[in-house]
Amino acid sequence: MSGRQKALLGLLAVLLVALFVVAVGAGRNDPGDPGARHGFVDRLGALGGERSAVDPATVSADCADQTGRLVFSGSCVVRVADPGGLRTLVLRSAARFTVVASAPGDAELTIRDEVEPASDGTGAVAKVAVDQATEVGLTCPGLSGCTVLVATS
Repeated sequence: MSGRQKALLGLLAVLLVALFVVAVGAGRNDPGDPGARHGFVDRLGALGGERSAVDPATVSADCADQTGRLVFSGSCVVRVADPGGLRTLVLRSAARFTVVASAPGDAELTIRDEVEPASDGTGAVAKVAVDQATEVGLTCPGLSGCTVLVATS
């Protein structure tokens, strides 16, 4: 083996050890926040930009009132027109509610999430990824009614 080959092999070994140390150092034993973005991942996301929200004008529902709010007791089906790419449907409410939606893409998966108001008083927020025309089910727990706003952020 020539000196040049030994140097390349040594450089490869150092690179593999460095990648291993980074991978082990990045892991933690706490469950973490799946919605949080940190460090390198945050910088990668900045390169691609933020995913834009669904335009509220492209959202319709039988439970929508004149101001565009979704007011219902029991359940309501929200229809989102084809956004022309991956977008985020942002739903906000002062009270808790449940969201049921299909996963984007070709995945045959239905997501169900019970959204609770934040402890800081900002209310309940659900963010649903949408990449085609779809329907999203909303359910209001208990006997009281729910008011949900389709937001832009």
